Amino acid sequence: MLGMFKRDPKKKLQQDYERKLQAAMEASRNGDMRANATLTEEAEAIRAEILRIEAQE
Repeated sequence: MLGMFKRDPKKKLQQDYERKLQAAMEASRNGDMRANATLTEEAEAIRAEILRIEAQE
């Protein structure tokens, strides 16, 4: 019964992933390729965590 109040960690990770990709795109548009690479790498790490969680379900 209390399970319906539990937060979905996958949903939060998905939002973080999308935010990182958005920031990477903006960095790329501003010409900051180093920041773009760093943010993209962080986004891919978050994506890997999402896939790990999905595999456990």
